[in-house]
Amino acid sequence: MLKELRGAILAVLVLTLVLGIVYPVAVTGFAQVAFPNRADGSLIEVDGKVVGSKLAAQKFGGKQYFHPRPSAVDYNAAGTSFSNLGPTNPELAKAVRINAQAILTLEGPYNPGMSFDEIPVDAVTTAASGIDPHISPADARLQSARIAAERNLSPERVAELIEEHTDGRSFGLFGEPGVNVLELNLALDQETR
Repeated sequence: MLKELRGAILAVLVLTLVLGIVYPVAVTGFAQVAFPNRADGSLIEVDGKVVGSKLAAQKFGGKQYFHPRPSAVDYNAAGTSFSNLGPTNPELAKAVRINAQAILTLEGPYNPGMSFDEIPVDAVTTAASGIDPHISPADARLQSARIAAERNLSPERVAELIEEHTDGRSFGLFGEPGVNVLELNLALDQETR
C-alpha cells in the first residue's frame, strides 16, 4: 500500500510540474513570440494610452458613437457571462421589448417610420460572453443615420467606415460578419478631429 501511495504522490507532483508549470510557460512563450499582440489582449492604444481591447466591448454613451450590443455584465470583462434567459422565458421577452423601445427612441428621429421589425436581433439581445466587441452590419447601418447627423458626416462616408471596420467570417466559413464597435468609433473620432 505504501508503494501505491508513493506512486500516486509522485504522479501528482510530476503532472503538477508538467501541466501546471512547464506546459503553461511553453504555450505562453510560444504565443508571445508567434502572436505578441493577441497574447497581450489585442489592446488598442491612442496617443500612447490604452483605450480598450479589440476583443472586448465597452460601453459608449452619446449620440455621436455607435453603441455595442446590450451586455448582461455591464461590459465588465473581469466577469463575463450571459443572461441565461431561454427563448420561452418571459423575462427575455421583457428585456427585448425594453431594449427595442430604447432603440426606437434613440434612432427614431434619424430613421423616421422605423418599426420594431426593422431592429436587428443582435441590437436587442445580449451576447453569450456579455462583451462581444462586434455588432452586425445591419445594426451598424441602423445606427449610421444618427452618426452621420451627429458628426456632420455624409451617410456615404459613414457607410465606408462601417465597411472598413467589418470583419468577415473566420476562414471565410465560420460565423457571421461583424463590425468592431471600438475600432469604428475610434475611426470616427479620427475622422472628425
